[in-house]
Amino acid sequence: MSNTQWSASFGSSRECPLVDGQHQVQRLSPRLADVGGIPVARVLPVRQRRLIGAWCFLDHAGPADFAPGEPGMRVGPHPHIGLQTFTWMLEGEVLHRDSLGYQQVIRPGQVNLMTAGRGIAHTEESLPGQGRLHAAQLWIALPEADKDTPPRFDHYPTLPTWSQGGVDFTLLVGDYLSHKAPTLTFSALLGMDLYAPRQAQLTLPLQPEFEYGLFVLEGSLTLGEDGFAENELAYLGLHRDQVTLTLSSGTRVLLVGGEPLEEDIYIWWNFVGHSKDDIARALADWNAGTARFGVVQGYDGAPLQAPPLP
Repeated sequence: MSNTQWSASFGSSRECPLVDGQHQVQRLSPRLADVGGIPVARVLPVRQRRLIGAWCFLDHAGPADFAPGEPGMRVGPHPHIGLQTFTWMLEGEVLHRDSLGYQQVIRPGQVNLMTAGRGIAHTEESLPGQGRLHAAQLWIALPEADKDTPPRFDHYPTLPTWSQGGVDFTLLVGDYLSHKAPTLTFSALLGMDLYAPRQAQLTLPLQPEFEYGLFVLEGSLTLGEDGFAENELAYLGLHRDQVTLTLSSGTRVLLVGGEPLEEDIYIWWNFVGHSKDDIARALADWNAGTARFGVVQGYDGAPLQAPPLP
């Protein structure tokens, strides 16, 4: 996935206003895009909200159905710096290849995590015969101290799962209650999938020092008097120790959160940097074909061309 709009975050407000002693909720609506032939709803970054913790990008890909013989998703070789790409697979199978030589199929219920650090390139494509694709892909901004860390790739086929109050939980990253995900992190983060086969109401304990967002992947949820539909995000802000929500039957929600990343973050195309110079150098290196990003072997297609820097 890529971002073709310039985005910069300079310590934006983490607060939701108090009205009659109650924290309000910010509603974020997505922009629609097409990535690799797949319809995508993008809810981070948007004008109203650039970051939630270190989460700086959230794409909801699909659900998309392919006719027999259609190629599905194909995203050619492209570079990243300064971030981790985080893919949570719900339906379908996608092959990841990268310039470190990793080839990994991701299947439903699994996470692929690619740490770009100082630079890496990769491809993503549906496997032959796959008739459907549904996934969430997010980016995690690396703190400035770790932005040039060596690139790496990690695959997590097994994650903590449990059921409570009629809701199925999968912990994708971070710690929650007595559960701990194995996922590599560079800052304090939480990512969790909640699925309600039938209507359910639950209260989620939260860490007041974290800011949180609830993104509706399928179905709908209600927070107090506010209803949120598919592809809408409810930003909860800081200073909450719990939240009560109602999930309609068949609803799947992604809870993301983390300690605020109080650093200037720039996002453009496939790059996350801590200055405009970070972005400009990465663009020049990619266009020049330097060794910084390496070469992805095995993909039948040309590398993606970077759009001009604004």
